[in-house]
Amino acid sequence: MHSIFDIFRRKKEGGVWLIAGLGNPGAAYEATRHNVGFRAVDEIARGLGAEIRKKNFGALTGEAFLDGVKLVLIKPQTFMNLSGEAVQKALRFFKAEPEKLIVIYDDVDLPLGNIRLRAFGGTGSHNGMRSIADHIGDDAKFPRIRIGIGQQPTGGELRDYVLQKFRQEEAGAAAAAVSAAAAAALDVVRIGIERAMTAHNPKRK
Repeated sequence: MHSIFDIFRRKKEGGVWLIAGLGNPGAAYEATRHNVGFRAVDEIARGLGAEIRKKNFGALTGEAFLDGVKLVLIKPQTFMNLSGEAVQKALRFFKAEPEKLIVIYDDVDLPLGNIRLRAFGGTGSHNGMRSIADHIGDDAKFPRIRIGIGQQPTGGELRDYVLQKFRQEEAGAAAAAVSAAAAAALDVVRIGIERAMTAHNPKRK
């Protein structure tokens, strides 16, 4: 158990990182493919003994410390297409640069169970990432972690696919990817994005 002096010292040491998981609010969306970002942030909170329940910035938020660094955990409650509103407000409040923002989200172009880290990049077809780019700038460079949810089967609408729940035979791989993304986000804070990419991205054959 840490004394008040330990807590004060850790607060002074390491600055602030924001970790935003993207998803849609409400019980109806909890287990859907589109909400793996929420699940990853929830897993980070559990591992660090934090709770994500304060209402700030149009989001549910929680705070924790990792090796002297303050982490602000964010789950935007604006629905996916407006995720950037909450992220922008949080960055401004904490006076944090985009480089201290990590965004975790789903990706239909990655195989189920895979994750991929990037230091910066485009938004692809993901509406939540497009919203973030619209609000903080297309040229903003911030780490992002994509969680593979499996490619959409031929035919049908992408929206319908990402709002589906994982099939029973997919649940284990999805859960493993969520855990891997949570661990990768903490490594970005601990050792930096470049070393975290080396550690967590799939090795090229």
